[in-house]
Amino acid sequence: MRFSTKAIHVGQAPEPATGATVPPIHVTSTYTQAAPGVHKGFEYSRTDNPTRRNLEECLAALEGGAAAAAFASGLAATSAVVGALLRPGDSAVAYSDLYGGTYRLFEQVFKPWGLVPRYTDSTDPAVIADLIDRTTRLVWIETPTNPMLRLLDIAAVARAVREKETLLKSNATSTTGQAPLKSSGTPEILLAVDNTFATPALQQPLALGADLVVHSTTKYMGGHSDVIGGAVVTARAETLTPIRFYQNAAGGVPGPFDCFLVHRGLKTLDVRMRRHCENALRVAEWAARQAAFEHVIYPGLPSHPQHELAQRQMCGFGGMVTCVLAGGLEAARRFLSATKLFACAESLGGVESLINHPATMTHASMPRAVRERVGIVDGLVRLSVGLEDADDLIEDLAVALVRR
Repeated sequence: MRFSTKAIHVGQAPEPATGATVPPIHVTSTYTQAAPGVHKGFEYSRTDNPTRRNLEECLAALEGGAAAAAFASGLAATSAVVGALLRPGDSAVAYSDLYGGTYRLFEQVFKPWGLVPRYTDSTDPAVIADLIDRTTRLVWIETPTNPMLRLLDIAAVARAVREKETLLKSNATSTTGQAPLKSSGTPEILLAVDNTFATPALQQPLALGADLVVHSTTKYMGGHSDVIGGAVVTARAETLTPIRFYQNAAGGVPGPFDCFLVHRGLKTLDVRMRRHCENALRVAEWAARQAAFEHVIYPGLPSHPQHELAQRQMCGFGGMVTCVLAGGLEAARRFLSATKLFACAESLGGVESLINHPATMTHASMPRAVRERVGIVDGLVRLSVGLEDADDLIEDLAVALVRR
């Protein structure tokens, strides 16, 4: 099956008892057993639930993965990756242009626990690989990044990680004074890609060499701003085994109705992403002509420094547009307060358009110096371009520019 067919049919077999085309939502917390340990594959809904299983099957199919695990939020999914696969003293290498919540999780939750995070400001795969040493178990990247919309070449990063891993494995014990990394079928250093902005409709990191894909399904996957969720999809089933254990043991699972909402959203993901891309390109082209914006960032614009990579790696440029307003913080505040169709709100990826000020909203938890180093200045605003008529959206922004 091709992508849009998978999105509609995987995890949606007709319900056998009644023939219901849409499977019922299993809201039960527990399952009656014929005898202790004799059941129909389900015991307790924290461990597994038919509605969640349907969603996970669809998520794995859309990303081209072996298996998937759904979580109560994107950050719960990220926590499971670190908590299940790393141990105190392990290091994680990350590109520094990160979602603020991910940075906060690395720095304020897992760093005190014993994680050693390392960041690079470079998208060069060789520079990323240079930060990897014998303690590294995870390389974490977003592409496109939030909110600067920078791209990383996933295939090139994957090759660099594998080459560095091979080099570390080949080092003799006599040279390093440590035992070499063990050789097995599963990589010791895992490449995780946050694919929230692109979704599998536009980009499939596992096919490009990534080991894990992480999503905030709150965003485009759900698509209607009415559910919080997250997911991890793995290229190998064995990689998901410890994450599944963590999912059950830590309990950060989505409820069945949340799973139903995300799964329903997936059915229209392909067609929605096409409209998001069309509208975002229209908005970005208009914004690029406005003197009020010092800088307009969108991978679909030829002015984007990685436009060629976006054309090669993605099959659409996404629904996010980032702009830097002349006038700094006060100009940004007035602009965000003046829009009508673009609601000033956290989050992104819904059918309605949203406008956000990362420095004081989504990335406020990052120290100012860290934010500004990656480009999140006070005049920067992030647009999540929805599915409204593009002309109406442009008019809304034009009026707000006048009123600011």
